[in-house]
Amino acid sequence: MNIAITDWTFPDLEIEERIIKAAGDEVVARQCNTEAELIALVANADAVITQFARITPAVIAAMARCRAIIRYGIGVDNVDLSAARDRGIAVCNVPDYCIDEVADHTLAFILAATRQVVSHTMSLRTGAWGLAVPVPGMKALRDLSVGVVGFGRIGREVVSRLAPFKCRVLVFDPVVTPGEIEKAGATPVSSVDALLPQCDVLTLHCPSTDRTRRMIDSAALAKLKPGSILINVARGDLVDTAALVAALQSGHLGAAALDVFDPEPLPTDHPLRTLPNVIVAPHIASVSPPAVKKLRGTAATLAVAARGDQLPPNVVNGVTSLRAVS
Repeated sequence: MNIAITDWTFPDLEIEERIIKAAGDEVVARQCNTEAELIALVANADAVITQFARITPAVIAAMARCRAIIRYGIGVDNVDLSAARDRGIAVCNVPDYCIDEVADHTLAFILAATRQVVSHTMSLRTGAWGLAVPVPGMKALRDLSVGVVGFGRIGREVVSRLAPFKCRVLVFDPVVTPGEIEKAGATPVSSVDALLPQCDVLTLHCPSTDRTRRMIDSAALAKLKPGSILINVARGDLVDTAALVAALQSGHLGAAALDVFDPEPLPTDHPLRTLPNVIVAPHIASVSPPAVKKLRGTAATLAVAARGDQLPPNVVNGVTSLRAVS
């Protein structure tokens, strides 16, 4: 098989090449920046591995032989799932990597925002000494209610990490039973609208779908308590960026800590880079040496698995049998 890799952020592709070549298959890799480059690369590929490249209907239509598209990651919002399903092409993800890393990063963001870690670091660097913010800006998690949207693998780990801090934890997830949430020591909430007014901190752990994109818009932000904190390590387009900036500038939103953005990369002149009540990171919450190794090895293994008659694991677009290619 020819396995195409459309883009990657790793120093090399040694892990992928070792696994794929050991199976007797070939790697064709190119850092694609345009739809035309993607179409040329995938035209004769038997499987495609992609990271951030937009796998549009036009790109999928050009796949004469492809049986599976593998996403480096958990989210698959850069792949048109319906177009792939219509062509009988399975789309797979890597759902069980970076769980601890992202949960840790969430907690780091929450603590940094509530304890004003960055504000005091920047203040001391100017030569100042003493509180860099008014006393009300210094919060203890014990006194706060933390709202968690999404109770999947990462959301559950975030809830587990919050328990020792003695805060009240509220969870909304429409596909998880209240009993499961209660077993984790959290309080289930029936809707996002019911959750928002109760939150001192809101943290997002849901995928980007037609139902969730821009779910945190100006109306949602207005429902949060004045001075509340937004954490987003999930997907940038869960939040309406313009509405977020306006809420931060007005002071209604006390702070935000963000690892993901809409758009990405975040433009160099974007106000989210400079607002004093914002903590930012460049979409790196998932990173650790073990997590990256698992991600790359699993993606390559899933691509190789597409050579057989059985579906590879982790199909997310409803395909139930591999495409027959003559």
